[in-house]
Amino acid sequence: MKAADVRAFSLDQLNDELAKLKKEQFNLRFQQATGQLEKPSRITEVRKDIARIKTIARQKAAEAKA
Repeated sequence: MKAADVRAFSLDQLNDELAKLKKEQFNLRFQQATGQLEKPSRITEVRKDIARIKTIARQKAAEAKA
């Protein structure tokens, strides 16, 4: 997911996407623990996407406040 794509989302969409990614992260960790994970690099991608969404959401909240 690109930062430009994420910036186009509203705050509600960001929160929905964040919840979806957190659920995926949990499922990936569960698969890793049981030895069923096929693509370990996906864990890193999801972590970075979560951080990207949190950063942009914080920036948008600060813009709305100012």
